[in-house]
Order: sequence, then C-alpha cells, then structure tokens
Amino acid sequence: MVTIAVCGISKLEEASLALAPPLVAFQGLYASRLSKHVFSYVRLAGLGTGLEEIMPHSVHSVSAEEPENLMDEDSILPDAPPAGLESSESDDGQVDNNPDAVMQDPAKENIKLEDLFDDDDDEEFPSSGLSNETANSSPPASPPKMAPAAKYSDPEVMLAFYQRLFPFRYLFQWLNHSMKPSNDFGHREFAFTLQNDAYLRYQSFATSDLLRKDILRLNPSRFEIGPVYTTNPRDRKTLRKSTAFRPLAKELVFDIDLTDYDEIRTCCDKANICRKCWSFVTMAIKVVDRALRDDFGFDHVMWVYSGRRGAHAWISDKRARNMDDQKRRAVAGYLEVIKGGAQSGKKVNVKRPLHPHIARSLDILKEHFQKDILENQDPWAKPEKTERLLQLLPDKALNDALRKKWDAAPGRSSVSKWADIDALAKAGASKNLDGKALLEAKQDIVLEYAYPRLDVEVSKKQIHLLKSPFVIHPGTGRVCVPIDTKRLEKFDPLGVPTVTQLLGEIDEWDSDKVKPEPEEGEKKLQDYEKTSLKPYMDHFRSHVGALLKAEKGVKREREDDDPMEF
Repeated sequence: MVTIAVCGISKLEEASLALAPPLVAFQGLYASRLSKHVFSYVRLAGLGTGLEEIMPHSVHSVSAEEPENLMDEDSILPDAPPAGLESSESDDGQVDNNPDAVMQDPAKENIKLEDLFDDDDDEEFPSSGLSNETANSSPPASPPKMAPAAKYSDPEVMLAFYQRLFPFRYLFQWLNHSMKPSNDFGHREFAFTLQNDAYLRYQSFATSDLLRKDILRLNPSRFEIGPVYTTNPRDRKTLRKSTAFRPLAKELVFDIDLTDYDEIRTCCDKANICRKCWSFVTMAIKVVDRALRDDFGFDHVMWVYSGRRGAHAWISDKRARNMDDQKRRAVAGYLEVIKGGAQSGKKVNVKRPLHPHIARSLDILKEHFQKDILENQDPWAKPEKTERLLQLLPDKALNDALRKKWDAAPGRSSVSKWADIDALAKAGASKNLDGKALLEAKQDIVLEYAYPRLDVEVSKKQIHLLKSPFVIHPGTGRVCVPIDTKRLEKFDPLGVPTVTQLLGEIDEWDSDKVKPEPEEGEKKLQDYEKTSLKPYMDHFRSHVGALLKAEKGVKREREDDDPMEF
C-alpha cells in the first residue's frame, strides 16, 4: 500500500470504512454515586421503556440510525468535514463520509494533497525524518517578533503560537492519564484542519513530542480530538475486518452554544455575543456542572471556552470515558429539559412532583432570572413576545386581564409584566384560578428561559470529535482556554487573550531591559508565564494533576483485584 509520508495517512480510496459497531444492551441497574437527596440508580436497559420512570422529564428513545447534525466551527466536528466544505449528502440527510477524505474549499486554489507532502518516506512516524529546517521540535533560539499588523490567521503567527505557547506536554498527560505513554494516547484520533482548509482525519501519535513535531510541520489552523480506538487509527486499513476498528473510550462531552438561545436572547444573535448574553452560558455551566458532580459522582470535569460563543465540558473520569453510546444517551437525556425548535409550542414538560435535579436547578436559576433574564434581556418587550408569555399561562381569564393591562401600557418592562401575573391573580382577575397550576406554569417559564440548552447530539456518541483546548478560534483569534468554575462569575469571554496579544506580551517581556536576570539555580520562566495565558495554564495543570493522581489510585485498585464499578 502506498502511503503519504506526513501523518501516515493512506491516499484516497473509493470505499469508506464502516464504523457502525452494534450497540450492546446493558441489562440491570447502573450504580452511581449520587447525592443523598437524589435517586440512587439510573436504569440503562431499554431507553424507550424503563428510563422514563426515573428520569426527571420525558425521554424519547434514539435509534442508532438517527442522522448526525453537522456542527459549525464553534462546536464539535462530527464524523464529517467541517460545515461549508464539500460533502456528499444522501437523501435522508446523512453525510457520506470517506474516512480518508481530504476536504477542500473549491473556491480556493486547487492544491493537491500529494503536493503538500513528501511521498517518498514510508515510515510509521515520518515526521522524525524531516529536514532540519522543519523537523526540529524545539523553538528557534531567537523567534521572530510579531509585527503590530500581524493577523492571528497568518501561518507565521500560528507557528509561533505552537512553538512557544501550546501546552503539548500537559495535553498529553490529560489524554494519556499517565506520565508514561500508553494506548490511551497512542490509539487516540486527532484531526487537523490545514491552512488551505484540507481536513486530515485519523492521525495518531505515540508521544507528545511526535504530536508536536507534526503540528509544527503541518501548522494546522486548528485540530480536534477524537476517541481512543481498538488499534492505531493509522493502521485501520491493515485490518482484515473493518469492524475490528471501533472506538473504545472517549471523554463524555457537552456543548453549550449561544445560537441555541437566539429565540430568547435580545441583545445579540448568531455568532455575536456580549457580556449580557454570556450569562446564559454561566447559568448553564452552574446547572450542568452541579448535576455531573452531585448526581453522577464525576470529579474530573473541565469546562473550556470555545473561543467565541460557547463552552464545552470534558469529563475525564474513567467511568465516563468508558461509557458506550447507550449510556451517553441516557446521561444526555437526564440533562435535557427544553425540547422543540423556535416554532414549537410548550418546550418544558416536566413531571410533578419535581425531580430533585429540576428543583435544585430552579434554586440555582432563580437568582439569575430577575436580573439576567427579566432586566438585561427584557424578553417580553415586543407584542409577539408578550403573546408567547400569555400562551404559557394556564388561565384564560387571567390572560385576558393581563393582555388588557399590557395593551394599555405598550412600554411596560418584562420585570413589571412578571410582577403583574401575581398581582392580578391575587386581585381576583380569575374566579376559577388554580393557584397550583399557575405556580407550576411560572416554574416552567423560568426553566424555558434560563435552563441550559444543550446540543445533546454532541454527547451521545463516542465518535464525535471536539475542538482541543488551547487551540485558536479561527474567527476571533481567541484561545480556547479552560474556565475556572470557582471564579465563574468573573470569566469574561471578551477578555480572553488573542494569539497576537500573547505573542506581543512575550516580545514586550523579552525586550524589557529592567527585569533582573534569574539567579543561579533559579528556574527560567517559560514563555506562557510571561503572558496573560498563565492563569488558564495553571488551572489546566491543576486539573491534569488531580486526574493523574486519581488514575494512580484506580491502577492500585486493579492490582488489588477491586475493580472500579461503573
């Protein structure tokens, strides 16, 4: 078989590799460490029957054939090229993906993949045989300074970022779960988006140094992280049976995207964000993070800013990584409350009495609802939005009284309209008003406007690829930094450093003639310590350290024949 030297990928072939391992039914009860006021077990056998009995809301079953939703650049990259690139789409909406395909924008220069790489080297890790000009994984002795007019999209800027700031070693430890190389990293898929929009899948590397060498050589605009497979992804074509190549493990992930809030946020829309609408993400992180830790007992949850308008959760606990697709769908269903698109009717239909997760979520959200929703968003300022509010209330006589009052005061704020509901109800606007039904309706309204709107498709399958932490968002130039949940309220997405800002901070530090020289034996500062990236890097290091410590404990339990139950 002829192979392309860099990345070890095979040339394009006609047949796609089938990646549809059958789901294995998991019978019995899934034991989970839950808070004392929350249920103790989650049943995972039969999503369409037993699961509804214990979920906090209705759950619909999802078949293995359910079509994938293509995500944009601010979200996951599924088993398909990024949106906007050429693809062959079938009648049912499924994208026909060639696992080895290299997608390219036809409007751009037609550059053949073969012309990008040296096709003579057929080594397993050909990057080690590159010329000295490109293969050296160490930063240059005197890196070129960034001109003030340099753009974050410039290849030179990206290369300088990878050379000087990207945390390859910590990324390796995070994905490898150990200091010593293992299949957790070596059988992991990486996918690169090159500067010419070519998209390379099924890349794999035994060590962080080999990953670094290839990234410095290819200089991708971004890269994604996929699952750990049964074998090295580059060797998948050598297997006799394609079904032998299947995903084994992947972090459980969640995606929050502000475009899913466009029907209720009034300050911005589409890719635009501001500090007002970022509060939706803050509320979502609070609710989901609490549920993951308290209800499922996960400890190693890391939230990462997507670089523009959202956030991703990575859960690295071993129990989470080993979940099959059925279990992932169950967890996603547990957290999903809001269902239906912008044109649908009532989106929240939770059972009473409220499940402890829903009751806890309301307690978390009520402190945000008054200020972040009613005051900052003013969601019912327009007449059509006011009608939406009235549709969610249960009593016709009360609705008529409210409509009459609001029509007489067109500029009435959402804060006042929300207060009017209780005021007119107490004044006897409806003789047959059911107080309990009104309370439940108001709770549902709070959930519809404040509860997390998750892109649950991202969470349901192991094969989904998700943008790596610390890559540069191609549209904003901002770094995809971890979010410290202990300082969640202080996180400012518009204050996250851009790549050009960071490189400028390094240049400014290095040009400062006043700073003292390090004393003998004193550790020399790393480049990231000279920049505003330092607090985010320190948080990542702390998260990785806690994960490595926990993994050592898991290994000791295995040695003592006391396996960790799911």
